[in-house]
Amino acid sequence: MEKTLKYTFTTASEREGTNAEKYVLRKELFGTDDVLPAWVADMDIDTPLFVLEAVKKRLEHPVIGYEEVPKSAFQAQIEWMKREHGVIFEVEDMLYSHSVVASMHTAIEAFTKEGEGVIVQTPVYSPFFHSVLKLNRKLIKNSLKLDKAGNYSFDIDDLKAKIDENTKLLLLCSPHNPVGRVWKKEELEEILEVCLEHNIVVFADEIHSDLIYAPNKHTPFASLSEQAKEITVTAVGVGKTFNMAGFAMSSVAIQNQRLKEQFKKAYDKVHFAQGSSLSHVAFEIAYKEGKEWLEALKKHLYANYLMLEEVAKKYPQFIKITPIEATYLAWIDCRGMGLKDKELRTFFIEDAKLGLNPGISFGREGSGFMRLNFAFSSAKMMEVVQRVENALRRRKLG
Repeated sequence: MEKTLKYTFTTASEREGTNAEKYVLRKELFGTDDVLPAWVADMDIDTPLFVLEAVKKRLEHPVIGYEEVPKSAFQAQIEWMKREHGVIFEVEDMLYSHSVVASMHTAIEAFTKEGEGVIVQTPVYSPFFHSVLKLNRKLIKNSLKLDKAGNYSFDIDDLKAKIDENTKLLLLCSPHNPVGRVWKKEELEEILEVCLEHNIVVFADEIHSDLIYAPNKHTPFASLSEQAKEITVTAVGVGKTFNMAGFAMSSVAIQNQRLKEQFKKAYDKVHFAQGSSLSHVAFEIAYKEGKEWLEALKKHLYANYLMLEEVAKKYPQFIKITPIEATYLAWIDCRGMGLKDKELRTFFIEDAKLGLNPGISFGREGSGFMRLNFAFSSAKMMEVVQRVENALRRRKLG
């Protein structure tokens, strides 16, 4: 049984031939199948056995029809978030969504009109700015500040300077993808102050909130104060935490009734419905039984990160790993290699035989960076690290 193994994550099931997105799209994205994919943010780690067993049990009933999300599923999530993050939601605050990106898209439609401003803090996961532009809103880029030590922070002065009376919404990535920051309470309070002053709604993408490395602690934006609660739409779920993206189930928490009604108008136009009966079961059991598995996973993931960091220390003239506080996505500063973005991407494809996300895809501030997903078994991570090291060694030797 899984528990007797103490969740070691030394090996994992192979995903080739399973229609996994990161494998199926290799030829299309990288021009070759001869790369180990380390891009899209799901894990090459088995989904927890207790989740799979719960789904198998549900399949003993021979009817898989339309179902409502059971209150017990949302209640399990609410209790988890209260216990783990100190934020208190009610079942009435919760809405089903199949993805955080869909929730974000809905929030943009709900709280802004065409031509009105939406703030994004780049470099950031590309749907943040793509969703804004697709919906014909004004994109306001409040770029993060990067210091010489490789640390990112909010640029509050720039934020204040770019806001006008038509700025209606801020898309907050917390913890941040791709730079791996866990925003401190004091940092978030500065954002809150600005948004309250200008009557700006905050959409808080907190999908990575469970993947935090000690001593860091996630602060839900809605938990900052009673005022914060009134302007926040929180998106969260189990997809990243327990490698359950394929169940296509997340949630949106909105505590202010007026905001919830606004959101629902846009939400109901799309007909989100209530998701899959199997997803409901998986979602609930993950929150009820997932604590021990998650703690073991985080230790494993951080050990993987340290393996990558050791390689970077051997070749500081070429790469630096941005200090990570959360997520399983390494943000690698490759500017020392002196390559243009296309050349950098080619280096990792042809020399390292790895399929990564180019930093430039997260905004121009990501130029010279690459994002590497290190959520692998120990065995596969050693292969990833070896590929990086071999490619850098060959480059050094010329």
